[in-house]
This record gives sequence, structure tokens and C-alpha cells, in this order.
Amino acid sequence: MALPEALSTRAQRAFMATVLFQAIVVIVMVAIVFGKVHEHVDLDLSRYKTIPCYLALFILAEIFELFMAYDALRLRNVIQLVGILVFHSALLVMASLQVHETHTALVQNESANWTVDYVNGGGPGTLWQGVLPFLIVSPVVIGVSWLVMIFFVRELYHEFGWAIFHIVGANPAAKTMYQFYQVIVCLLKFDFFAFIGVTMQLLIVVLSKNTAEFGLTVAAIPIVLVLLVGAGLAVQREIKWLMSASLVLMLAAESYFFKLVRFYEPASREQYETVRATLTTFTIIAFLLLFATFAIGLRCFSDFDKGLLKSKLHGQSYRPVGAPYKSSLFGAKKEDGGYGSGAPLGPRVSIE
Repeated sequence: MALPEALSTRAQRAFMATVLFQAIVVIVMVAIVFGKVHEHVDLDLSRYKTIPCYLALFILAEIFELFMAYDALRLRNVIQLVGILVFHSALLVMASLQVHETHTALVQNESANWTVDYVNGGGPGTLWQGVLPFLIVSPVVIGVSWLVMIFFVRELYHEFGWAIFHIVGANPAAKTMYQFYQVIVCLLKFDFFAFIGVTMQLLIVVLSKNTAEFGLTVAAIPIVLVLLVGAGLAVQREIKWLMSASLVLMLAAESYFFKLVRFYEPASREQYETVRATLTTFTIIAFLLLFATFAIGLRCFSDFDKGLLKSKLHGQSYRPVGAPYKSSLFGAKKEDGGYGSGAPLGPRVSIE
């Protein structure tokens, strides 16, 4: 059975296998932590909601990263591969923060051992000590896999080096414009994850269904999704009015991050106690991503009507010359009609 185009080389298969392996390990570790905690505490209590949030966030993140990895290999997109490395480093930070937040949620009596307070103690034999090894495994696996991924991205960089040349030709200006186009498409994908991640944490952890803030948060989901899809279509098809509207909405969406202030206000500080570090990090990253998307969007807008539309719409139809074709062109034997199979040259005659 022939392998898909995205997994046709050793480096591609190794990169995808690394992402898949670490995803399985991390999800298993997170699920074990969730199961152990769920067995002994009521996860409906606000203090412990960081645990189901942790599980949901990492399942979403690992599935998203698998999709992005396959998509980058399929499109031969080096910029997206670099984005995955940055995303993976962010996962490392999130997994490390979760150790602190789980400790905050579970441990109320640091010195108590399992005989005194199994659930809320921090000493030997307690619930906290039982889940700590699994919490540590996740950032370790993510960190090691990140180093392995860097090695294979370096190989893929050389492997995919000719992709843009085949799409836009040798024009340096066209190459630069196409690279900015790839950057904004990549940013829009990561914007989607960042927004869903922040919203999911807010809905799971801190918001009550009978509050106006809950309704506003839910209502923002389809609006932002339409914004991201509209921006993607606008930049690909060079629709000026849609691109203008998308850029304006991006600026308006920045106001959504007023929630960052609520994490530290005295009136609501306690509500965010067990998730404040994760939510703050996630919200800041989402804010910076959206701002970067706006800035790159302005740059891409200035490149409209400069001859790049055909490459945007049809550029990814490029496929590298496969090994069998290379062999038939250059590697076949002379007697089989390969390169150099013409009639032998006669002996040269010298006039000297």
C-alpha cells in the first residue's frame, strides 16, 4: 500500500511518529491524573475544576498538534513546522504550570501524610504524592520530543526548500509575499486554538451558566470563528472588503481580553485561584497571536493585486518529483533507455 504524500520520506514519518508518540503518552498521563483525583474528590467544586480543565486542554492541544503536523507535511510548509515547534514549547510551559496548579488545588495541609489527611495532605502517601510522578512525566516527554522534533524539522527544511520556488518561481519579491501569506494562514490556525483554549477554560472552570458573562462568552465563539474563516478566505482570494472587515474585527476582538484584569481583581481573585497561572499565560499568548495576525494581515493586504492570487489558489498543487520518476529520468541503465542511453560517441580525431 502506497504511503500518503505527507509521509513519503523517512524524516516526514519520523517527525509524525514523534508527535503521535508524545501525544499518546501525555494524554495517558493526564487521564491517569484525572482518574486518581476524580476517585477521591468532587470535581464539581470550583477548587478542583483545574483537573478536568487540564484533561480537556491537553486532549485538545494534542489533537490540534497532530492535525497541524500532518497539514504542514502535506503542504510542505516549513513556516508551519516552525510554528509547531513554538506551539510545542508553549505546551511544555503549560504542562509545567499544571504541576503548580494541581498542588494548589489538592494540598491544603503541606505537612500531613496519608494517615492524617490523604486527600488534602502534601506528605508521603497522599493523593498529591500519588499524582505527582504522572504530572512530571508530561513536561519531560514534551521537552524531549521537542528536541527530537527540532532535529527532524532541520531535515525537512532542506527537503522542502524547493517548494516555494516551484510555486512562485525565482522572483524574490513574489517569494517574500508568499511567505507572508503562509505566515498569516499559520497564525489564523493557531488563533483558533488559542481562542478555543481560553474559552474552554473559562466555561469549565469559573463561569456559572446563569450569569451574563457566561452568555457573552458563549456568544463570542461563533463570532470569532466566522472572523477567522473570513480572514482566511479574504487573504487567499484577495477580497478587499472582507479583509478590511476582518482587520477591523481583529482590533475589536482585542477587547475580549479584558478578562485578564478580572483574574486579579479583589472581587473575583479567589474565583480564579487554581487556574490563574494557566489562564493568564493562555490569555496573553492569545492576545499576542491576534495582534501579530493583525500586523501580518496589514502586510498581506498591501500585497493584493500584485500577481500572487494564482499561486495562493493553486500553489499547493505542487508535488515533488517522486523517486520512481527520478530513477526513470536519471537512474535507469543505458540499455533500459535511461539518461545517457544514446548512441556511443566515436573516437575523437586530433589535428595536432
